[in-house]
Amino acid sequence: MVYTVIWYGKQGVVEKTPFDAERDARDHAQASFATRQHNDGVVAVEVRKPDGAVVFSQAGASRGGQDGGG
Repeated sequence: MVYTVIWYGKQGVVEKTPFDAERDARDHAQASFATRQHNDGVVAVEVRKPDGAVVFSQAGASRGGQDGGG
């Protein structure tokens, strides 16, 4: 069964990466999230089964609070 790691930015999907095992996909998403958030502006990541069911998700806190204001 193929699991897909889906990286999201503010404008939508940034990248999709297939993995053969759920654990590998989940480990990759967790290990890479902070780096991708900092380097690529990723705001969330999901691991999905082939039927589209989400088996893992993580979202980061926005830096600096809400946009606007000052």
